[in-house]
Amino acid sequence: MKVLNIIESAYRATTEEQDDTIVWLSHTLKAAGADLGVLLRGNAVNYAVRGQDAAGLAFGAWRQTQPPRLANDIAALPTKGGPVYVLSEDLAERGLEAGDLVPGLERVARDGLPGLFAAHDQVWHW
Repeated sequence: MKVLNIIESAYRATTEEQDDTIVWLSHTLKAAGADLGVLLRGNAVNYAVRGQDAAGLAFGAWRQTQPPRLANDIAALPTKGGPVYVLSEDLAERGLEAGDLVPGLERVARDGLPGLFAAHDQVWHW
């Protein structure tokens, strides 16, 4: 069974989790042998921006000692055989260009979504 995870809401995990739950779940399912791809759309396209660093994050006396590395997590999925698609229009709306993103991603336009969905047995929208 071929599954497409659509991630649209971004930065929704708690600071303690230091990750996006669905990105983590995608890695876990892929490691277990799932035929899985990810589509980043909406604010989640920001996960693919290279050079993010939350190491200096602090709230009062609390300091972020193990910051999330979402761009690295996104870049690692294609190397494991899990394609990552990003919605072109959502990138453009945020002023992001190909050079801003981690390598290995596939851009898809909105009018290409029906074909992408049809190429998968299940589409999970988070």
